[in-house]
Amino acid sequence: MGGQACVLYGGAEFSRDTDLVVLADDENLRRLAVAIAVLEADVIAVPPFERRFLESGHAVHFRCRHPQAAGLRIDVMSQIRGLPDFEILWERRTTIETDDGPIEVLALPDLITAKKTQRDKDWPMIARLVEAHYAQHGGAGDEMVMSFWLRQLRTPVILCAVANAAPQACRQLVAERPLLEFALANDVDRLTAALRAEEDRERAADRVYWAPLRRELEQLRHARRT
Repeated sequence: MGGQACVLYGGAEFSRDTDLVVLADDENLRRLAVAIAVLEADVIAVPPFERRFLESGHAVHFRCRHPQAAGLRIDVMSQIRGLPDFEILWERRTTIETDDGPIEVLALPDLITAKKTQRDKDWPMIARLVEAHYAQHGGAGDEMVMSFWLRQLRTPVILCAVANAAPQACRQLVAERPLLEFALANDVDRLTAALRAEEDRERAADRVYWAPLRRELEQLRHARRT
């Protein structure tokens, strides 16, 4: 669900760690614990590897010591802001075939939602992911693809092109994403400003979401020190 997924979708070339979204039930977490043990991985920082922390939205962080994965960091989550429960994510996942077997990846729209955070590095990645999808389709697609681009594109010139290629679909989505009016009008300056304001709102929402979780982490750190 993180940088490795972005690599598989063509939006990045390198990632230093592996981020996973998992089903947080007892049996599945037992299986995860076995895999973590095989990797000789230890929990780093807080919180500890417990179901209640995953279910409340925390990430659990591991560092691997196995010689074939030495130093690799693995971050595990179960709940992600803006996304439904794991069962729905699993139903609409993307399966990518590789020489080493299939890899199950968050669907691209879900990955983009997961990337709408307060971190500076995530927003250029969102733009690259959608641009890569646009390029892979040669700038043309069915109604579902065009709707995806209209909802998620962050590159003003490309968004204007898609809006004017599918004006009816664009008008239908204006209520959901008002900045599409500027895309239809080819008003790049106002569109650029509106995209920035949209990003700022998402960053603010992410800060609000994480505020109580961060307070809980601070309490856990304090308890560990004392």
